Amino acid sequence: MDKVRIDKWLWAARFFKTRSIAKQAIEGGKVHAGGQRVKASKEITTGTLLTIRQGWDERVVEVITLSDQRRGADIAQTLYRETEESITKREQFAADRKANNATISHERPNKKQRRQIHRFLQESQD
Repeated sequence: MDKVRIDKWLWAARFFKTRSIAKQAIEGGKVHAGGQRVKASKEITTGTLLTIRQGWDERVVEVITLSDQRRGADIAQTLYRETEESITKREQFAADRKANNATISHERPNKKQRRQIHRFLQESQD
């Protein structure tokens, strides 16, 4: 196998659950090959660098092997290799998100906190 469609490969590598979801991500600009937006029918070869954006995470992977059949997760992981830079960047963003969410309270403010909020808002308007 010399070439395979990018939507089939993304599905086989288990980045997306279905081919139609992979196609939507490609059409939405979430997948780039070699720094360029691509179409779902684009054929990729081994050695191609793909940038895949899923939610908050962005991965840069190199295609190692081609497959158009979906197999188990352990086999799917052998189809690509994520770059070291991508791994460190993704872990740093995850740590930053976790640190920022640690200070957010999901509880309603009590009476004392509400008074402090109102006092702060009045002082900022003056």
